[in-house]
Amino acid sequence: MPEGKIIKALSGFYYVLHEDQLIQCRGRGVFRKNKITPLVGDEVVFQAENDQEGYILEVKERKNEMLRPPIANVDQAILVFSAVEPDFSPALLDRFLVLVEFNHIKPLICITKMDLTTEEQEERVLSYAKDYTEAGYEVILTSSETEAGIDRLNPHLENKISVFAGQSGVGKSSLLNVLRPDLELKTNDISSHLGRGRHTTRHVELMKIGNGLVADTPGFSSLEFLNIEAEDLTSCFPELLNASEECKFRGCLHLKEPKCAVKAKVETGEIPDYRYEHYVDFLQEIKDRKPRY
Repeated sequence: MPEGKIIKALSGFYYVLHEDQLIQCRGRGVFRKNKITPLVGDEVVFQAENDQEGYILEVKERKNEMLRPPIANVDQAILVFSAVEPDFSPALLDRFLVLVEFNHIKPLICITKMDLTTEEQEERVLSYAKDYTEAGYEVILTSSETEAGIDRLNPHLENKISVFAGQSGVGKSSLLNVLRPDLELKTNDISSHLGRGRHTTRHVELMKIGNGLVADTPGFSSLEFLNIEAEDLTSCFPELLNASEECKFRGCLHLKEPKCAVKAKVETGEIPDYRYEHYVDFLQEIKDRKPRY
């Protein structure tokens, strides 16, 4: 039986890429019975008489999956944040990073609209970029207008499934249009009244860019830490995780415990104050979460 990858799901149909051919498929009833929902990114076994009448017979084991947006087997998340309009937000970036790290997906931070910054704004963004680089993240500064930084981004997309994610209005679609001009994705200007853009992307679809596949997603519809427990949170902050190996107590939550290496590194400036503050805020949010029954 032939195998392929689902690159689009729309109106009950699954579009399977097989040897550069796109096959329109339906899911067999057995999936509903077994409560399996095929996702974009799934490797599947299918049968088809022609490119319009196929049936998915089996969904291969996934290495990961995200429910919001619904996509499977993601290699990396390109977290797109603008330097200005809207202003760069480390608090929101850290929230995205935690969700991505928890799903065992490699993050890459892409900061757009660098051409629009004043000297002061540029210095602020460069300072944050330095902090995130030292924490172990890849940070790429770009401009869709001047195409600065695009040559650094391209190699990261090769032979991978990448999700582009970030708040509305940061320039995800503009960035993708530079990476592959024939896409002509819709972009919306920022509403100056609201300070944010409107969603222009309606469904999840994998698009070929170079030798990679990219999902332009509607963003994370939920940024809540629904499945993350308090003891999981340290592992979602790489620099806290590294420092925690020197904490006196195993399972240290880095709050009031004695001889906490994380708090010691915050005091010496080795871990930025704001990263630790976001960790504490997120930890409280997790603790305050109402239990699900």
